[in-house]
Amino acid sequence: MLTTFLKYIFFLFPVLLIAQVSDVEQDTTVGKYLIIKGDSIPRTTIDLDAVMILHRLKFENREARIRYLILRRKTLKVYPYAKMAADRLDSLTKHLATLTKNSEKRKYTRKIQKYIEGEFSDELKKMSRTEGQILVKLIHRQTGITTFELVKELRNGWRAFWYNTTASMFDISLKREFDPENEKEDYLIEDILQRNFQSGRLVRQKSAIPFDFYTLTEKWRNTPEKP
Repeated sequence: MLTTFLKYIFFLFPVLLIAQVSDVEQDTTVGKYLIIKGDSIPRTTIDLDAVMILHRLKFENREARIRYLILRRKTLKVYPYAKMAADRLDSLTKHLATLTKNSEKRKYTRKIQKYIEGEFSDELKKMSRTEGQILVKLIHRQTGITTFELVKELRNGWRAFWYNTTASMFDISLKREFDPENEKEDYLIEDILQRNFQSGRLVRQKSAIPFDFYTLTEKWRNTPEKP
């Protein structure tokens, strides 16, 4: 059953080249300018992506460290599926906007569903209950809407209710939101993502849920673990 409701989730679903340095004469002063391929305007600087400075991990005890490592393993496993869901939803929304006939829209959505099921159904069968919980949270992080709302939007309210009821048998609510401000586990998931974005292990995708990671870090670092 877990596989059944999870696979419907996915139904919704410059590099800078070596700069050449040239001398450009301005009045009597020679300045150094960067000529970037594909850009006709000389620049004196290059805009770089912001780098997030992450704190050093500290754990209250061995059990807390083990819980973090288990959460990291599960998060790394399911994140690509949540990212794919967000990518598919974006592509689906953009393509559906170009279609005028309902029959064309239904045909296209069935095509996407068939592709996703064929490509990922075997992997989804291997997901545990806790991995399913993390996946539902991450889909909300990536898209800004819950899995329940995704199903309801492209199916109907009864179908969304049914899948939510089925998921509850596995202690998974499709209405579950990603809430790092009030749930420490969600903050830890975000911490795991940020560290692996920086290392290049995961492809970065900005959260659709607004929050300040540094503010949350200060909050949760000073909040003791629940017994």
